[in-house]
Amino acid sequence: MDVTAQETSTRTLSYSEAIREAMALAMEADPTVILMGEDIGVYGGAFQVTLDLVDRFGPDRVMDTPISELGGAGVAVGAALTGLKPIFEFQFSDFATLAMEQIVNQAAKLRYMLGGEASVPVVFRMPAGSGTGAAAQHSQSLEAWFGHVPGLKVIQPSTPEDAKGMLLAALADPDPVLVFEHKLLYKMKGEVPAGYYTTPIGKAAVRRAGSDLTIVAASIMVHRALEAAEQLAGEGVSAEVIDLRSIRPIDHETIVASVRKTGRLLIVYEGVKSYGIGAEISAMVAESDAFDFLDAPILRLGGAEAPIPYNPDLERAAVPQVDTILAAARRLARREV
Repeated sequence: MDVTAQETSTRTLSYSEAIREAMALAMEADPTVILMGEDIGVYGGAFQVTLDLVDRFGPDRVMDTPISELGGAGVAVGAALTGLKPIFEFQFSDFATLAMEQIVNQAAKLRYMLGGEASVPVVFRMPAGSGTGAAAQHSQSLEAWFGHVPGLKVIQPSTPEDAKGMLLAALADPDPVLVFEHKLLYKMKGEVPAGYYTTPIGKAAVRRAGSDLTIVAASIMVHRALEAAEQLAGEGVSAEVIDLRSIRPIDHETIVASVRKTGRLLIVYEGVKSYGIGAEISAMVAESDAFDFLDAPILRLGGAEAPIPYNPDLERAAVPQVDTILAAARRLARREV
C-alpha cells in the first residue's frame, strides 16, 4: 500500500463502508468531486453504498440521474472534460453495455484525439459478478472487455482496504478508471486505515507466499484461492496467491517473478474463460523468460461458456469455487494438465 496518511489508526469496516468513506473524504477535500447515478441519493444506490452522502453533501453534488445509462455516462464524461471529477455509479456493471459509446468511444479516446490537451478524470463504479441470484443480465464479469481498450484503467479491489485506497487513487488519476466491485464483497469486513491514502493502480499484491505453484486471481476469486491454498498446505503443496488488483495495467513483473520461482501457474477469474484475463496473462508469461521456468502447462480456470443462470446450484457451477480451484491446483501440482 502506498500511503499518504492523515492518520495511521485502522478500524474494521465493510467493503461498502470503505468505498463510502473514500468518496466522503474526496468530496470533503475537493469540491470538484461529484457523484452521479440512478437512485444514489435518498435511496443510497442499488447496494446502499452511497447511503447518507446526499444528506452530507446535498443534491447538487450527489445527483440522481434519469434511467438512461448512456445519457448519465455522457453527462459524467462531459463534466470531467470541463474540470469536475465525477464518480458515476452503474446499478449493475452489466448496464454499462448501454453506455459503451461514452466509455469506449469518448472517455477512453479523447485525451489521445486531442493531443493531450484535455483529460477525462471520470471514475465509473461497477457492481459486478454472480452469487446474488440476479440471473444472466445482472451477474456478468465484463472487466476483460474494458481491459481491451487503450485509454481506460480497470481495477478490481478485493479487500476493504484496497476498495478505499484504489478508489482514492482512481480519483487522483487524470484518465478514466473503471472500478469493478464484486457484489458479494460489499459486506465483507477488514481493517482499513483511517484518513487519506492511495493504493497504486497497476501493482499486484502477493497475498500468500509459496514455492510449488502460483495462483493468480482477481476480486472475490482471491479469497477462494486463499482458502484453497490453506487446504493445499495441509496436503504439502505450497501455493503462492497473487491478487491482481489491476486488470489494466497488469503487473507483469510480480507475476513473472512468481512463476520463475514456482514453475507452475494457475489463473483463476470469474469472467468467461475464453478471451479473458487468463489468456492475456498466459500469453504474457509465455512471451517472457518465465516460460523457460515452467514445469507444467499454464492452466486457466474461468467462468463457463454460458450466461449466468438464475438457479443457485447452476449459478455456483458456472464460476470457479474453492473445490474447483483445489482440483485444478492438485492437477497442476501433479502435472496432470
